Amino acid sequence: MSISSRFSVGVHILSLLEICKNETKSSEFIAGSVNTNPAVIRKIMGMLKNAGLVNVRPGVAGAELAKNLDEITLLDVYKAVNVVQENELFSVHDHPNPECMVGRNIQETITPILSIAQSALEKALGSVTIGDVVKDIEEKEKINSK
Repeated sequence: MSISSRFSVGVHILSLLEICKNETKSSEFIAGSVNTNPAVIRKIMGMLKNAGLVNVRPGVAGAELAKNLDEITLLDVYKAVNVVQENELFSVHDHPNPECMVGRNIQETITPILSIAQSALEKALGSVTIGDVVKDIEEKEKINSK
């Protein structure tokens, strides 16, 4: 299992909106970059809009960032696209066998560790902005075009 791809698609969309800010960015255009169905893009764009990260107008092709790209963190995107429920990045299996020493203690043992891991992930995502992502993409493009 992996974290929902909505997260990486959300980052892709926001980066594309900035890099192609002088072009009309329809859901079809964005879907072509992501290589997915425009309906998927519209769903994720709706989530990003509800989180205040993009501005879209119903019936009008195009979208734009609602904030400065350096004000949008990857944590904002992570939360916007509902990757996981609050504090549930890791789930611990239900109903382990209480007759077993491991079964009796596993949930209480690993839950604090998993909580620390989720906090570390969220801290890391909070320290990177869409501006950082765009800058890295542009630098890679310069290197690859030489």
